[in-house]
Amino acid sequence: MATLTPGKWTLDTSHSEAMFSVRHAGISRVRGNFEDFSGSAEFTENLDGSVVQAEVMAASINTRNEDRDNHLRGEDFFDVANHPVLKFESLTATGFDGEKFTLTGNLTIRGVTKQVEFQSEFGGQTVDAFGMTRAGFEATTEISREDFGLTWNAPLEAGGFLVSDKVRITLDVSFTKDEE
Repeated sequence: MATLTPGKWTLDTSHSEAMFSVRHAGISRVRGNFEDFSGSAEFTENLDGSVVQAEVMAASINTRNEDRDNHLRGEDFFDVANHPVLKFESLTATGFDGEKFTLTGNLTIRGVTKQVEFQSEFGGQTVDAFGMTRAGFEATTEISREDFGLTWNAPLEAGGFLVSDKVRITLDVSFTKDEE
């Protein structure tokens, strides 16, 4: 069973990814990520009572298509001029068995806050080659984009819509232990 050192930790964005995927035209998935984000955590040994906070700059979206990214930044989707930051603030971490747990918290997108559950996995803790204590986690959830006011869509000739309502969010993150 892996152990986690209690204390304050900082998200190492150079070794982390905030990704998403959404079904496009009902037949394939468009994948993307956010390139500008930050976060911190105060972990307890068994994660019970831990606090995790993260901010994502909505304008940093990257789906490898400039026209699509500009559309996503606009009023039809993220409306980054009025809502530049996506936020997550944890409420609970439950069921930690040394590896898996559920992280529940408030996710804010486009000024709308909803409670979400990330199915999470603790990858372990180590000291890296530079003497930094680091811990790794993966977390996934699925949200309804329409719940957050991202309602733009286009009907398809054969039925259905261009963009699925369901969005899968995947986080693959590394935290470094703050010196005390």
